[in-house]
Amino acid sequence: KDCWYQPFSDTPTDEIDMGLSVHLNLVNSARRYIYIDTPYLVLNSDMLGALCLSARNGTDVRIMTPGIPDKQTVFQITRSNYYKLIKAGVKIYEYTPGFNHRKNVVADDMCLIGTVNTDYRSYFLQFENGVLMHDPHMAETMRKAFEAGLEQAEQITLEKCQSVNGVVRLYRAILALMAPLF
Repeated sequence: KDCWYQPFSDTPTDEIDMGLSVHLNLVNSARRYIYIDTPYLVLNSDMLGALCLSARNGTDVRIMTPGIPDKQTVFQITRSNYYKLIKAGVKIYEYTPGFNHRKNVVADDMCLIGTVNTDYRSYFLQFENGVLMHDPHMAETMRKAFEAGLEQAEQITLEKCQSVNGVVRLYRAILALMAPLF
């Protein structure tokens, strides 16, 4: 069995943004699918661009966020990213029973479990860790768990994004400009 496991850590005290690098490498290398569970979808331009490009290139990109937030401001910033992602072909789901706090990524035969969120704080300011795995069996298990979560999630559509009140969209856009502070 051709498997390997690579634990890693990330620290704001060095010059390597390991969490962001691992996420970007997974997104950029995915050919069939990439499924992301994240409580905070506060994307920088690199990650936003990579996700959009991957979807435009035909990769099945799906992201599950919480339907019930723990932090209202971050929840609004998370939702501010939906329109661009969906327009590029990314499928967004909100987990409706509660707060989805999983930080998992599964892409083809690769998977990641750890503490890294898809947000500025995780990428640049906090101590994080994870295990990157090339293990087809584990990837399949994680893919099935993600798909089971979709049964309790609401898919967010372009129409839903466009129906949001203009004042709320402006509020989200202003918050997104201040994303590195959250």
